[in-house]
Amino acid sequence: MRKTLFKFHNYLALVAVIPLLLIVLTGSLLVFKFELDSVLMQEIVALDRQGETRLGFNELIPEINQNFPKYEIGSWEFFNEGDEADRVYLIKKGSEHWYKVHLDPYSGEALDAPVPLNDSLTDWLLELHYTFLLNDVFESMPHLGVILGLVFAVVLCALGVTGLIIYRKFWKKFFTLRWDKRMTAMIRSLHRLFGIWCSPVLLIIGLTGLYFNLIVYLEEVEEHADGGHYIVTERMYNDQIDFDALYIDSQTRMESFRPTFLLMPTEPGFSITFFGEISYANPFASQYSSTVTYAADSGEFQAIYDIRDAGIVSQSVDSFRELHFGNFGGLASKLIWCIAGLVMGFLAISGSYMWASRKLKTRKTSTLAVVEIGV
Repeated sequence: MRKTLFKFHNYLALVAVIPLLLIVLTGSLLVFKFELDSVLMQEIVALDRQGETRLGFNELIPEINQNFPKYEIGSWEFFNEGDEADRVYLIKKGSEHWYKVHLDPYSGEALDAPVPLNDSLTDWLLELHYTFLLNDVFESMPHLGVILGLVFAVVLCALGVTGLIIYRKFWKKFFTLRWDKRMTAMIRSLHRLFGIWCSPVLLIIGLTGLYFNLIVYLEEVEEHADGGHYIVTERMYNDQIDFDALYIDSQTRMESFRPTFLLMPTEPGFSITFFGEISYANPFASQYSSTVTYAADSGEFQAIYDIRDAGIVSQSVDSFRELHFGNFGGLASKLIWCIAGLVMGFLAISGSYMWASRKLKTRKTSTLAVVEIGV
C-alpha cells in the first residue's frame, strides 16, 4: 500500500511540477503584495497621512465621477490608517471591463489613471497565480485558466495528504535531518523533513485556493448562463444619496462593525453594500466578514449580515481569505507563508531530482546487467 501511494505521490508531482512551481513561487511573492507595490509604485500606492482626517464619500464620489466620466464606480476598497491609498474599481461604460484607480482620500486626488486590473506587476502575478494567464485565450474555453487552477489545487492537496500518509510517523523525525555526503541521500532527507514541516500549510493553501477558484468559476458560469455580464451604460444608484450618512449608519447596525469595502450596484435590482470586519472570537475572521445593505434608489436600510450569527461553515469559509494569504498573524504569519511557499518550490524541484536519479540508477543497473550477460 505504502509503495503504491509512494508511486502515486511521485507521478502526481511530476505531472504537475511546472504549474505547481508557478503557483507556489508567485504565491510566496503575493504574500507581500502591498509591500512590493509600495516599492514599485510608491507614489501611487503608499501614503503618509497618519493622523489626518480623510474626506467624506459625499465629496470623493462626485470627484471621481467628474474626473472619469466614461466610467462608473463598481466597488471601493478604503483604508483608514493613512499609509495606503484607496483602491477604486471602475467599470467602463458600454463594456464589461473593470479598471482600477488609486485615490488619496485625504486630498481627493486620483494618483493614477484607470488601468486594467492586471496592469501592475503584482496584479499580473496574481492572475498568473490562479489562471496561468489562460482565461479568455481560447474562445471555446474562456475559463480554462480557472479550471486548471482548480485541478492543480486538488493536486496540491493530494500531495499534502499522500506525503503525510507516506511519512505517517512523522512526529518521530520532526526535527531529524540525516546528514550524508551523497547528494541524492541529502536531498532525500531534506525533502522528507521540509515536506513534514510544510504539509499543514500546503493543505491549508491548497484547500482554500481550491475554494477561491471554484467560486470564481461558478460565478463566471452563472453570469454566462444568464447571457453574460450586464453592460453598464448609466449610473445604477441615486446621485442624491448621502453616502456619508450610510457609512455612519452602517457602524450603528452591528456592534464593533468597521466598514472596509463599498460595493456599488452594477446591475438593476442590486443594492449598495458596505462590507466590513467585526470583533469576535475567530482570530482568522476576514476584513469583509459582515455586511450592511441599502436600497440603491433611496438609501433606505435593507438588511445586515452578521458573521457572528452565521453557522460554523460560514465562519470557516470567511476565514479562508486570511488563511490563504497568511494575513492573520501580521508579519510573522506572512513570513511563515512566504517561506513555506518557497520550500514547496524546493520540494517540487528536489522531488523531480530524486525521480530522475532513481531512473538513471535503474537504467545503469539494467545496462550493466545486459553487459554481464553478454560477457
